[in-house]
Amino acid sequence: MFITTECAVSDCDRLVAQHGLCNGHVIRWRHRGRPDMADFLAAPGPPVRGHASLRRCAVADCRFGVNGRGLCCKHYDKWARHGRPDLATWIEQAVVTTTGSAECGMPFCTLWVENSAKVFCLSHQDRWERAGCPNPEDFIIDCQLAGSPTIDLRGLAPQLMLEFQYALQHRHDQRLRTVTPQFVAEAIHRAQAAGVSSLLDLSPQEWRATFHSRMRSGGIFLLDAREAVEILRDGVGWEVEYPRDVWRLHLLPGVEMPPGHPTERAHLRFDRITQPWLRELAKRWLRLRLSSGLSPAIAKAGLDALACFSHLLTTAAITCLAQVDRPLLERHLAWVNSGPGGLGVKNTRIGQLNTFLRDIRRNGWDDTLPGTATFFPGDTAPVPEKLNRRLAEYVMAQVEAPENLDRWPDPAGRLITLILIRCGLRISSVLGLAFDCLLRDGQGAPYLRYLNTKMKREAAVPIDEQLEAEIIAQQCRGLERWPEGTPHLFPRPNSNAIGKIPVQPVSFRGSLNRWLDSCEIRDEHGRPVMLTPHQWRHTFACRLINRDVPQEVVRVLLDHESHRMTARYAKITDQTVRRHWEQATKVNIKGERVTLAPDGPLAQAQWAKTRVGMATQTLPNGYCGLPIQKSCPHANACLTCPVFITGPEFLPELREQRHRTLTLIDISQSKGQARVVEMNQQVLTNLDRMIGEIEKNEPAPGTADAS
Repeated sequence: MFITTECAVSDCDRLVAQHGLCNGHVIRWRHRGRPDMADFLAAPGPPVRGHASLRRCAVADCRFGVNGRGLCCKHYDKWARHGRPDLATWIEQAVVTTTGSAECGMPFCTLWVENSAKVFCLSHQDRWERAGCPNPEDFIIDCQLAGSPTIDLRGLAPQLMLEFQYALQHRHDQRLRTVTPQFVAEAIHRAQAAGVSSLLDLSPQEWRATFHSRMRSGGIFLLDAREAVEILRDGVGWEVEYPRDVWRLHLLPGVEMPPGHPTERAHLRFDRITQPWLRELAKRWLRLRLSSGLSPAIAKAGLDALACFSHLLTTAAITCLAQVDRPLLERHLAWVNSGPGGLGVKNTRIGQLNTFLRDIRRNGWDDTLPGTATFFPGDTAPVPEKLNRRLAEYVMAQVEAPENLDRWPDPAGRLITLILIRCGLRISSVLGLAFDCLLRDGQGAPYLRYLNTKMKREAAVPIDEQLEAEIIAQQCRGLERWPEGTPHLFPRPNSNAIGKIPVQPVSFRGSLNRWLDSCEIRDEHGRPVMLTPHQWRHTFACRLINRDVPQEVVRVLLDHESHRMTARYAKITDQTVRRHWEQATKVNIKGERVTLAPDGPLAQAQWAKTRVGMATQTLPNGYCGLPIQKSCPHANACLTCPVFITGPEFLPELREQRHRTLTLIDISQSKGQARVVEMNQQVLTNLDRMIGEIEKNEPAPGTADAS
């Protein structure tokens, strides 16, 4: 829980500082010009300063420390008084005439002490003096602990020491996040510098101020330690949190934290509301809503709406709830609409405030609230219908290319991307997948079981064998990393001691953006593509609709509560309409097939003309193929018009019109109206040609297609 990995250099037991190296080796790596790490590890140089024995005098049997030229003080002095002869020859002839009074007081050092007045050898004595001559026993312990994975609590006041000990034990018992000894040491140093006897002597805001802009892991650990001690003293629950002006939602029973965020420290800050009477009503309101299962995100939106309302009350000098009436709300409506934020944020603030006022009346919290203090449906601007956010197939072809998927630096990110694309799940549902998320039906078909985070219920979606195999491989990787098991299919790779923390959405989005940059995904105009994981859900749904999958099936796959939600995707795209048009049988008045070349140079222009004609010039028994820029010269004589087009969907109307035409011809012949017979005979001939050509492709009665 408190130890990081050891330095990558072999035979170095120090802890990693940066780039997989300890502090000493990373400094040496930088001094060498940051060479390739493999080359550096092959020749890292001599051991860094630590517990290795110090250099001794080069003269045989002499165990004094080195002073200069590889000699101790005594031998160096003798060599200098002899006129500095050849050093190697002189060392071979030199003898030891004096010995030290004792060995160095450092347990791992075997050098001699210079004289009886000193405790350490030459080098350790120099270090001790430069350290300010502390207590020798403390200095020895400091040297022994240097670079070792140790948390040193010496020097703390008794109460502070107990609190840090409890905080460390609490961190270990939670087994959620790790912390390195240097960050704990930073927190201890801050506590000592603050001159306090207890972590509770300062508020969290005051502790943050002591770290200034360097609120790193050391500061986070200190705040966690303070919270652990405070919980030990006060306990947890509504009785503890309700009187506070800042609620810690993760400590409230019954409040469901967002899935995938088990360590998030969510707070509700009521200190943003300046009016005490409004603050008390806000606490009562949000306690009721949170207890009834309201999500923390919506609770924050409600508190934001009340904080905005409080700002207006301060400006308008409103001192009680009885002064909140319809004119004030109209003023607040203008205040909100002229402020920052989009239309959704502004409507949410008005809607949440209206709900707050409604709940005051319904629960009888304050009878002084005027009945006119309410908003009406027409007070807020309607939210425009959102456009479909599906990705173009040109982009999806690049995203789904095997060579691009293989560019993911880790297999977990690649699998998350595949599940998002092929299953249409929300990112929160994918990252919250349980380890045992695979199911099979009676026929052995695989399914992916997940939690619908929006509807707060379990659901399942069918998957193929390839995706099932990749999920099984991810499970094997998880068991290799955490042999005791992990509850999540995608545990966070770092600072996750026992695998209880899943990958966070913000982490995946950062990895996704880096992956898109590495693949150089471009849109139709050659611009870099920036996409969100939720766009794959829109693309998944639109692909199903374009493949003629029934809307009810799409609703089940997306696990929508109502058909209205699915209807957003069920608007058949222009591609689907064009495909149906190209596949359908279309004939002109001569009974000749009318085709639209899908790959011709004018294909797109022809389709645009046809689409406009279908929308603006549809006839009771067919379509008009005349461009809308031209006027019709045939005066409602479509069945003799050369640009008239019809298809099998108009077959009943054509047969009915043929029957009427035959009747008209018989009547005209009996009356001797030769011209009428001639005109309608041409119409009958055209009808026979069209009906005959269409019936060639109609299924026979009683067949499966006919049904």
